[in-house]
Amino acid sequence: MAESNPLLHQPVEEANAVSPITNIIQDGLSLEKAMDQCLGDHFGWTQIFQLLIISFAWAIDAQQVFISIFTDAAPTWHCTQISDVPCNSTTNVCAISQGSWAWDLPAHVSTVSEWTLQCSSSVITSLPAASFFIGCFIGGIVLSPLADSNLGRKRMLVISCLVMSLGAFMAAFSTNVWMYAALRFVSGFGRAPITTCALVLPTEMLGRRWRGHVSLITYSFFTVGFLSLPAIAYACRGCSWRIIYLLTSVPAILYALLAHLTVFESPRWLFLRGRLEEAILILGKLLKSQPPSTKTLTSIWSQGCTQWVIPDNENMFSAIKNLGSRASAVRRLLAVMVVGFGIAMVYFGMPLGVGKLGFNLYLSVTLNALLELPASVMAFILLRNHIRRKSAILTLTLLSGIFSATCVVHSDREELKMGMELSSFFCACTAFDILLIYVVELFPAYVRNTAMAMVRQAILLGAATSPILVAADQEKSLVQYGVLGAGIGFCGLLVIFLPETQGKAMYDTMEEQECEQRTNK
Repeated sequence: MAESNPLLHQPVEEANAVSPITNIIQDGLSLEKAMDQCLGDHFGWTQIFQLLIISFAWAIDAQQVFISIFTDAAPTWHCTQISDVPCNSTTNVCAISQGSWAWDLPAHVSTVSEWTLQCSSSVITSLPAASFFIGCFIGGIVLSPLADSNLGRKRMLVISCLVMSLGAFMAAFSTNVWMYAALRFVSGFGRAPITTCALVLPTEMLGRRWRGHVSLITYSFFTVGFLSLPAIAYACRGCSWRIIYLLTSVPAILYALLAHLTVFESPRWLFLRGRLEEAILILGKLLKSQPPSTKTLTSIWSQGCTQWVIPDNENMFSAIKNLGSRASAVRRLLAVMVVGFGIAMVYFGMPLGVGKLGFNLYLSVTLNALLELPASVMAFILLRNHIRRKSAILTLTLLSGIFSATCVVHSDREELKMGMELSSFFCACTAFDILLIYVVELFPAYVRNTAMAMVRQAILLGAATSPILVAADQEKSLVQYGVLGAGIGFCGLLVIFLPETQGKAMYDTMEEQECEQRTNK
């Protein structure tokens, strides 16, 4: 193992001094091992600052993912006069005359009440939320490959945050549900690569020992963002739903500008793109050491660094082509995508449907959001204690399915319903956290961001399905919980067909991974 400050701590004028990176290349190590020896166990203040700034993207992402819980919720109402149909809290509002009831709060508190969508079909009422996730799906296909090719992780993160935030900002000025749904689509389109880049980028700035810690920190920021929503909504109760969008989008726009000025690009990605000098300069900043001189860089380049570089004829979709041309990679990708789809149905569907459990909406969402943090801690403990990724995901998905189905069986007991819903959501959250780390470990660096993006696409399909299931259950029979439980249970079984990554090295190219697999057979 290299020393704790391994990257060239000699003065820049010592042009002929031997660089540790030169020694690494002379030893014929892969980029993964070279980076691991350079970064080693180092986790300094610069790396901590980068991790915190990058992870904040998860907070603004969480706000936009779950914001429709409050902005698109049907407000409570009360009877105003006697009508031909009995009027009480259990009556279908669409079955009584318009003058027999009224909203408890001003109509502008929700898109449903402002645009009188309470009697519209489930397709219309779920359209804005579904449009957001469909935008995420399409945006992932179009934008995510750019993070592995020309744009890189940092620029893709900044652009995504900016597009998502501007879409949310403009959504506050929508005049009808169609315009609103279109702008939610734009926001989702931009949002697609955020969590992918925000997870991959910090992991490529740390040595192998600290990569598992990234999950706990990044997911904690997602929890903070999720928790901030009921707080903002409660503070704005009685106010227009547009205020919630403004209070979440303006800080997000400012964050995108801050990230552009302060976040570093991934040194690993720079190496793979042949930008050696920039990569080593960033490593020098991360390790607080003096980068080598131009002469030393030229020497390093001539001694074999080009073996890491992606050919010039590679384009933005080369990573997808590389994945699709290998049957083993396709099988792994399809299996993990199905697992992600099942987990996403519960992960996104549970918070969207808590309003049908009979509890206070603000309290229910807060309890769900609070579970994100212990779920992140649980995922960290499981990863830290070298628990097999496959076993953890399989167990958690099966438990989540059982708890979700129990909500239907005991639909007449509110306390038990809420407990089962929270238990199912907790298991899904933990499985979701472990799955993201598992995907990072499952695919090499050259296609890692693209593979993660494809899994995110499957997750987004599951997320887009959730609001439709919730809106379709207009009688509050909780049938959606049975569907969600069956979905995550069956999809989770496919993890059996995936390889284990616990304790295995992370690869940089498909060829390197396949060579290692053939050697170990």
